[in-house]
Amino acid sequence: MEAAAIDLELEKNEILRRYRGLLRAAVHSRSAADRRAIRKAFDLALEAHKDMRRKSGEPYIYHPIGVARIVAEEMGLDTTSIVCALLQDTVEDTYMTLDDVGNLFGERERNIVDGLTKMSGVFEPGTSAQAENFRKMLLTLSNDVRVILIKIADRLDNMRTLEHMRPDKQQKIASETLFMYAPLAHRLGLYGIKTELEDLALKYKEPEAYHDIEAKLRKTQSVRTRFINAFTLPIRRALDVAGMTYEIRSRTKSIFSIWQKMQKQRVTFEEVYDVFAIRIILDTPYEREKADAWRTYSIVTDYYQPAQTGCATGSACRRRTATNRCTPQSCRRRASGSRSKSGRGGWTRWPRRAWPPIGATRTARRSRTTPPPPAKSGSTAGSTPSAKSSKAAKKTRCSSSTSSS
Repeated sequence: MEAAAIDLELEKNEILRRYRGLLRAAVHSRSAADRRAIRKAFDLALEAHKDMRRKSGEPYIYHPIGVARIVAEEMGLDTTSIVCALLQDTVEDTYMTLDDVGNLFGERERNIVDGLTKMSGVFEPGTSAQAENFRKMLLTLSNDVRVILIKIADRLDNMRTLEHMRPDKQQKIASETLFMYAPLAHRLGLYGIKTELEDLALKYKEPEAYHDIEAKLRKTQSVRTRFINAFTLPIRRALDVAGMTYEIRSRTKSIFSIWQKMQKQRVTFEEVYDVFAIRIILDTPYEREKADAWRTYSIVTDYYQPAQTGCATGSACRRRTATNRCTPQSCRRRASGSRSKSGRGGWTRWPRRAWPPIGATRTARRSRTTPPPPAKSGSTAGSTPSAKSSKAAKKTRCSSSTSSS
């Protein structure tokens, strides 16, 4: 009995801690009226779900709080969305009705909760569950887009706790996420949420591939960090000298995206050459945006040569992808006999001793490697004949020998 009381006390403290985290995340709900509305919705949800527990054995209220926090912190939505996220399951699973929601909060909140309840309803018999759910989402989208956003947040929180479900449920939910929720998140501009949904879905659909790629990414994290720092160091110095206001960001390719590329191109993890990318974001006036962007690109090409596209070995290349095209990275590596100096990127670094000064143009670099012009007809005996004149002389000798024979 005492152990049960201690557990209840711990759960109460955990609920309070999560609620305070929700308030800290609600940066767009700072007024007293907003905080009162959120507190009222939290108290109603806590009372309505007090006897309910999730598959993991945790109190059910953890789920509405988690959804509301995603809505506030990762989507940046307003107080109305947070209130509806807290109340999304009350009408469907408890004694509360839509009229209760309308009387306590307003007609707008009632309509959003109604849309969320309809999307979670029973599918019509003889209809594909995924297709019917997709149809309901599109129908509610015309009324209020926040219905879709809250539903995506609900799916993300469910995917984060999917390990407590049965394997068949895991497969069904993961497939539905890839088919419907991840593309919707991408279309709505929620790229971070879309990436996490895809990775979590792959974790349950292809667990071996997921854990293998995750382990390799974790193992090479320090190497990538050192390479990115070394790669961006000369660019940062040059941009500082040029007086640019900028921010350099790096991102690692998602596990799902790496796996998808491995499947499409039939390559291994080591043959995926865009595991990470680097972005340069400029803070510049609109009228100078284009000029500064090209100026930044010129600075980057002062230190790194853009990799050529296409096949460097011609039709003899045997490395083909699923689309029957040779991979440029493998072709270049085979033609040169070694990997590019940049490792995995699409840029080849100039040798340190050959780095041009900041601001040097491609023309200047090209002039250093241009061969001298061919000698004229009146050149001295010590001059070197051009390749064209050598070929002409060789052709003349061959013609003479043929006629004499």
